[in-house]
Amino acid sequence: MAIVEAAPATSDGRRHFTVRSPATLESIGEFRAANAADVNQAVARARAAQPAWAALGPRGRAAHLDRARAYLVTHLEEFAERIIADTGRSRTETVMMEIMSACDVLQYCAKRAPKILRDRRVRMHLMPHKKLRIVCRPLGVVGIIAPWNGPFIMGLDPTAQALVAGNAVLLKPSEITPLAGRLTADLFRAVGLPEGVLQVLDGDGETGAALVEAGVDKIAFTGSTRTGRKVAEACARQLIPCSLELGGKDAMIVCEDAHVERAVGGAVFGAMFNAGQYCCSTERVYVAEAVAEPFIQGVVEKVKSLRQATEGEFDVGPMIMPSQLEVIERHMADALAKGAKVLVGGRRRAELGPNFYEPTVLVDVTHEMLIMREETFGPILPIMRIQDDREALALANDSSYGLSGTVWSRSEARGLGLAREMETGSVCVNEASMTFGAAEAPFGGWKSSGVGQVHGENGLKGYCREQSIILDRFGLREEHNWYPLTREKGDVFARMARWVWGTPIGRWMS
Repeated sequence: MAIVEAAPATSDGRRHFTVRSPATLESIGEFRAANAADVNQAVARARAAQPAWAALGPRGRAAHLDRARAYLVTHLEEFAERIIADTGRSRTETVMMEIMSACDVLQYCAKRAPKILRDRRVRMHLMPHKKLRIVCRPLGVVGIIAPWNGPFIMGLDPTAQALVAGNAVLLKPSEITPLAGRLTADLFRAVGLPEGVLQVLDGDGETGAALVEAGVDKIAFTGSTRTGRKVAEACARQLIPCSLELGGKDAMIVCEDAHVERAVGGAVFGAMFNAGQYCCSTERVYVAEAVAEPFIQGVVEKVKSLRQATEGEFDVGPMIMPSQLEVIERHMADALAKGAKVLVGGRRRAELGPNFYEPTVLVDVTHEMLIMREETFGPILPIMRIQDDREALALANDSSYGLSGTVWSRSEARGLGLAREMETGSVCVNEASMTFGAAEAPFGGWKSSGVGQVHGENGLKGYCREQSIILDRFGLREEHNWYPLTREKGDVFARMARWVWGTPIGRWMS
């Protein structure tokens, strides 16, 4: 049964949808999809509200984020309940993945943004008689299209960065998780964010397409590579920037000197967290032959101990979007037909509901299998034995994706060396795919995994235009390079070029 179902259209002609819980299939709400006219009106309201918001300055805007953080901590349970209703996750996983991450990004932006966004004075190497100031100015209106796998944090995270940079935001949550998607606007409304600075546009793909074409100043998109390409093409046509966090097929390399018990724990958490519905989920493992047996045995034992349920205390919840089960089963059928072996799991948990799939471990896998090449986005852990580091690197890099990855070795030098050669935007060494959760770390994909970065100084400044302002220091009557361009001036410039770039002391001084 679909989680999102179309309801009869009303007299206004707008599309209406009802939403069911992925865990219990109970009706949990409905929404009306915004059309192109609604989106254009929202853009107009945002444009009207943005100048006053930008005028508050980084510290004034940061104060709103700090109040939002305090409100979220006080109302933690209320927010968690609404997220659970949309996702079917356990309370512990929800608090860890959504609430804690949201509090952290709000705190980070509120505390660090005023320093990151302040004017910078830069000494000019060739023209000491001039002054250079670099100013961060907001883009204007930013459109954010958020995914369903992290419906609160994946909407709030870019919103917080865009807001503190001085932009107005139009947030379009996934239609799969609309209740949790609205929480970002509810949170900022509760702490007095000015009207029009943040608006939520409920809707489906048609609404998202209207937002991309609505004349905003940037699009921040998280979703599939296929849709991301369309977003990039539309933004290129309009000459506006975009950041795209797209698919992944994250590899895990386990060296023969790895701490096997820790690597086992990291592999299982990395693959099964959020039922594998996580951009940095561990989707393939390459383990050295020397430690393959204890590693695989440990993984199987830990996966067998994982609990699935619809309520109470459990580890792995349902697939949030039912169609993802079709991808899982297609990849599993292909792998089994080509010789893979299931050690644990491998089927739906019908007794829990139609959207549950068992945590699964596969061995005897090869790169001819879809499960080692296409994004699965489910609780599946395929393990492949390798002979040495070079083979592991070659296989890890043999992918059209490049989002993240992990390396496991007791030698920091070895782990760092392998990490440097992985063709991914981020790597964890002896840690389970936590790069997105580090607010200081620029996060973004290579290859088909995306364009641009979020987090860190780069991510925050991605919501700004950096403007260079050069000022004269001495107020001379005229500059030597102004008209008339005489022969004598040309001789001066030639002597200058020979001295500055042709002598050691000149190059040193410049």
